[in-house]
Amino acid sequence: MAIPMALGIVSPPSLALTAASVLALISLSILGLLETRGIHLKYSKFFNASSSSISSKVPSRVGMFLLYTPAFLVGVASFWLFPDGDLRFLLLKSAVTIHFFKRIFEVGFIHIYSGGMALDSTIIISVSYFFLSLSLIYTHILNQQIPEPSIDLMYPGIVLFLIGIGGNFYHHYLLSKLRAKGGRDYKIPEGGLFELVICPHYLFEILGFMGISLVSQTLYSFSVTLGFAVYLVCRSYVTRRWYMSKFEDFPKETKAIIPYVF
Repeated sequence: MAIPMALGIVSPPSLALTAASVLALISLSILGLLETRGIHLKYSKFFNASSSSISSKVPSRVGMFLLYTPAFLVGVASFWLFPDGDLRFLLLKSAVTIHFFKRIFEVGFIHIYSGGMALDSTIIISVSYFFLSLSLIYTHILNQQIPEPSIDLMYPGIVLFLIGIGGNFYHHYLLSKLRAKGGRDYKIPEGGLFELVICPHYLFEILGFMGISLVSQTLYSFSVTLGFAVYLVCRSYVTRRWYMSKFEDFPKETKAIIPYVF
């Protein structure tokens, strides 16, 4: 109870919302643990990591558009479906929409793709993001009937969200410069926080979701953020392991996601 109270997290008004919060945390954490066991969502460098054959696939750029577009449309639709609400709700809808718009922009204009995505992984991630966007917004509506949190973290949340999406975008840009158009070879990333960790873009994505949680200040949003953090920490761990197996000159002091720590 000490952490929720310190963060001013409002208690869910129903048992169903509490259960949904726990389920979100558990399901995302399980996906992360599966990554460490070699059971990957098949995209990026782990597209061919599994020994099982991939029966259906889509081009990476198409798959990435499919990942983020439904979640983005949920965010856009929320302004029309739920026009009322306080400033906190407006900022939450805006943050969710901006997050997925940034992803779509990067898919179209920043990232350089060469491979494919397994169709089953595409569907799983797309549905997960769609439900994430929908549930973050709708559960906040259900929580609007209860009093405002005693500690208002909305404005620090905005700052943290902007730092998160800015840092994530910058390191995605650095990654895009590693590969020429049409190239398929991976290189050891350089620049920015890549000098300290192999997945700084994951670190900033976690910060962005933490910002959304501080804006919302609901148990569900914090559960989703913690679950995503577990997944991305696990994914960064196997990503570092992958680089170490592929590159003999990979710097051993480079951590996975937290500088100097992990």
